Amino acid sequence: MRRGRSRCGSTLFRPSLAALACTMSCLMLTAAPTASAEDTEREAAALFDRISDDPVLLRVFLRDMPKGGDLHNHASGTPFAEEYLSWAEDRAFCVTEVPAAISPPPCEDEGEITAVGLMRTDPALYAEIVDALSVREVLADVDIDRSGHEQFFGSFERFFPIVSEEPDRTLASIKQLAADDRLSYVELMFNPGTINQYTVQSEDGDWDESDLDAAFSRFAPEIDALVEAGIQQRDKTEREAAEILSCGTADAEPGCDVTVYYNFYGLRLLPNEQLFRQLALGFALIEADPRFLGVSLVQPEDDPRAIENYQLHMRMIAFLNEKYPSAKVSLHAGELTLGLAPAYALRSHIRDAIEIAGSSRIGHGIDIAWELDSRKTLDRMAEERIAVEINLSSNDIILGVRGKEHPLNLYRASGVPIVLSTDDQGVLRTDMTEQYVRAALEHGLAYRDLKQAARNSLEFAFLPGTSIWKPGQPGTPSPTCQSVASRSCRALALFSPKALLQLKLEDDFEAFEKDIAGWTIAQPE
Repeated sequence: MRRGRSRCGSTLFRPSLAALACTMSCLMLTAAPTASAEDTEREAAALFDRISDDPVLLRVFLRDMPKGGDLHNHASGTPFAEEYLSWAEDRAFCVTEVPAAISPPPCEDEGEITAVGLMRTDPALYAEIVDALSVREVLADVDIDRSGHEQFFGSFERFFPIVSEEPDRTLASIKQLAADDRLSYVELMFNPGTINQYTVQSEDGDWDESDLDAAFSRFAPEIDALVEAGIQQRDKTEREAAEILSCGTADAEPGCDVTVYYNFYGLRLLPNEQLFRQLALGFALIEADPRFLGVSLVQPEDDPRAIENYQLHMRMIAFLNEKYPSAKVSLHAGELTLGLAPAYALRSHIRDAIEIAGSSRIGHGIDIAWELDSRKTLDRMAEERIAVEINLSSNDIILGVRGKEHPLNLYRASGVPIVLSTDDQGVLRTDMTEQYVRAALEHGLAYRDLKQAARNSLEFAFLPGTSIWKPGQPGTPSPTCQSVASRSCRALALFSPKALLQLKLEDDFEAFEKDIAGWTIAQPE
C-alpha cells in the first residue's frame, strides 16, 4: 500500500493548491504594504464600528470579508435539506411522512412514496421533509415536541440513506458553499464510506478494554487493505466532485479554488471495540494519505454511553497516536451543559482531551467554566496555543447557550486563540458569515478581532508547511516574512500549503479593505 506522505505534490492530491501555486509569479510581484494599506484597514475598522449594532449592514459588510478557513465542519451536515431532496429525486429514492425522512428504493413499503416530483406533487410533504432534515422549525419558533438538541441529532438518520450514496455531490456542495462565504480552506470531517461500513460490521470477541495492545494486534493484519480501499474511494470522490464543479475548464465553479483537507472521525456511541477499530483505521489512514490530517470524535457528548466511556476513548486516542504520530487531534470536548448532563460529567472533559488524548484544538469547549481547575486549563491552552473552535449557531440551537452565557470572551480574555466555525451548516440553516455577525453583535468583536479570527483559522489549521507568522501568533511576522510581500516570504508559498493560503488571505484582506472603504451607504448623514 502507499506509505508516507509522498503524494503531497501531486495534482491529484491537491488540484486547488496546484492552481494557486501557478499564480506565484503574480504574488512575487505584489508591492510591499504601504501607508495606504494601513489607512484602508483603519477606514474599514472605523466603518465597521459605525455599523456594529446593525445586523443587516453587518451582514453586507461581513459577507464580502475574506474568512480564511472553516476548521469544524461535518460533511454530512453541510448540504441543505433541499439539496438532499434533489439528489433523492435524481436517484428515484423514496420519502416517508411518518417519520418524515428519505429512504432508498423501491418505494413499496407502507407509507413510502417516490421523491420524484415531490416539490410539485405534494409541496406540503416536501416542506415537512425539509423541516425534518434540519432545525428550520426551531429557528422559526414553531412549537414542536422536541428540543433543538433532539431535532438536530435526530435529523442525520433521516437523510443518511441519500448522503451515503452521494459523497461526490456532498464534497462539491461543501466547496461551493465555502466559496460563496469567502472561505479559501475547509478542514472537513469526512470518512471514506468503505471504512465506516466495515466498522459497524466488525467484531472482536476477545475485546478487553484494559489491553488495547492485544486488541490492536488482532486487528493489525486487516488495516492495510482497508486503508487502501479508503484511499481509492476518496480519490474517486475528489475526481467526481471536480467534474461536478467543472474544475480545470473555462466553466469552473468558484468552489474549485477552495482547498480541502480531511479530519477522520470516530463515533462515540459505537460499542467500544468497534470504535477502537474505527479510530485505528483513521490513524492509519492519516499516516498513509496526506489528505487526512487529524482525528476527532462525534455524536452527542452528553449521551450516557459517551460520558461513561469518555476516559477510555481518550486512552484509545493516546494509544493510537503513539503508533501513528503523524496524526493531529482535535476533539469535540465540553459540548455540555448542566441541563443536559450531570455535574460530574462537566468536571474535566476539556482538560482530559488535552492531557490524556493530546488534543491540540478543542471543538466547542462550552463547559470550561464548570470544569475543575478551569483557570489552569485556560492558562495551559493560552501558553500552548490550543485553539478553540467556536460554533455560535450550533451552541445556541443544540445547547441553548448564547450571548453572555457563551464562553467566547472568557477564552479571549484568557489569551486562548479562537476560530469561528459552522459545525453543520445545512442542518443548522446557517453559514460562516452568520457566525461572524453573531460574534460582533453578541460578543462585541470588532473588525480587527474578526480579522484575527480569520488569520487564526489558517494558523491553527493542521495544514502542512511553514507559517508566515511566528508560531501560534498570527499577525506577528516570522523572520522570513517581516514583510508579507517580500520575495523571501512569497517564496514560502512554493513549498508550504499553509503559507500559500495565508498569503492569499493577506492579499484578499488588502483588496477587501480598499473596496469596503468606498462603501458610502453606511456613511453618517
